[in-house]
Amino acid sequence: MTTQPKAYTVTAITRMIKTTLEESFSGLWVEGEITGYLHHSSGHRYFSLKDDKAVIRCAMWKSVGAYLKFEPKNGQKVRVRGDISVYEVKGEYQISVKEILPVGIGPLELAFRQLYEKLSKEGLFDPSNKKPLPAFPMRVGVVTSPTGAAIRDIIQIARRRNDSVELILFPAKVQGDGAEVTIAQGIDYFNTRDDIDVIIAGRGGGSLEDLWPFNTEIAVRAIVRSRIPVVSAVGHEIDTTLSDLAADLRAPTPSAATELVIWSKEDFREQVRAQVEELASELKFRVDKAREDLDSILNRPIYVRPMELIRQQQQHLDSLSRALITGGKYRFAEFRNGLSLYVSRLDDLSPLKILARGYSVSRRLADGELVKSGSDVRLGDKIETIVTKGRIISVVEEATDHGERI
Repeated sequence: MTTQPKAYTVTAITRMIKTTLEESFSGLWVEGEITGYLHHSSGHRYFSLKDDKAVIRCAMWKSVGAYLKFEPKNGQKVRVRGDISVYEVKGEYQISVKEILPVGIGPLELAFRQLYEKLSKEGLFDPSNKKPLPAFPMRVGVVTSPTGAAIRDIIQIARRRNDSVELILFPAKVQGDGAEVTIAQGIDYFNTRDDIDVIIAGRGGGSLEDLWPFNTEIAVRAIVRSRIPVVSAVGHEIDTTLSDLAADLRAPTPSAATELVIWSKEDFREQVRAQVEELASELKFRVDKAREDLDSILNRPIYVRPMELIRQQQQHLDSLSRALITGGKYRFAEFRNGLSLYVSRLDDLSPLKILARGYSVSRRLADGELVKSGSDVRLGDKIETIVTKGRIISVVEEATDHGERI
């Protein structure tokens, strides 16, 4: 009887391979180009790594992907660390990814570039969105660690510049997991108050990893939606974060931010003193000018010798009066002579003058018309004849005109 060779089930052989591979290949670093990248709705990420001769599938579970600093993309060259695992259902092996790093650039730098590009397209860094800082803030909100060097520097400088300005601290984590959430909470909290004039959000210097909470989307959006001006004061001068780009004003350090925000009481006094001196100088100039103008007016002859001017005007008035009287007499004599001439002429033309020489004037009593010829009357008409002295009423008994009897 022939002995049949031992046969394994598909499940058994798959599990044998799975055990062998997973025990032999763990904690491997594999380098290749991403292809077929899929970020599933479940939160898991699936993709393949390839080179010029082979392809291997990769899976990154949601719990691992939650800590990614950047989002992988097709065509990106990366290094992944993980374990070889076998997907028994399909009999396929894959890398269970625990860590992924871009090749040629750090993961945080890549994440910075990706998030900058995304938020820049939304206009979150647009200069037109920047709000001006108040000139004389009296209450400043500070979002930073309560135990860090930043808050000590801020307090020291604020007291030196102006102890009348009140600082209100929101204690926030500024490093490590979840720090960006507390930073955003601090900014949002101050926006619920009506007595905050400006907000300083920041921390001291550190590595890119230390400053990373200020490069997160949560922190940037909190700054942008703030109705209160926000000054970003993160790290040393050589460091630039996305919060710096989103803020209304970027300060290179927390100390510099305090210098920019807290107005100097002494400088203010000097400004007021300078303005008072300038106004006093201007007032003195105007008073001196007014005094000179008044002296000039008072030195005029009318004010120095007023009676002399009055006498001069009286003399001039007397002269005008004499001229008026003399001219009036001359005009009156001239007028009188002319009038006498006109009277003489009128007297010569007067009817009475003619009557005095023996002439008379007759008119009809009925209508008062003058009788100039015999034809102007009829027999029986009553006529009135005016002579030098008196008048004569008569009745026409006979009248002729050019020798003819009427």
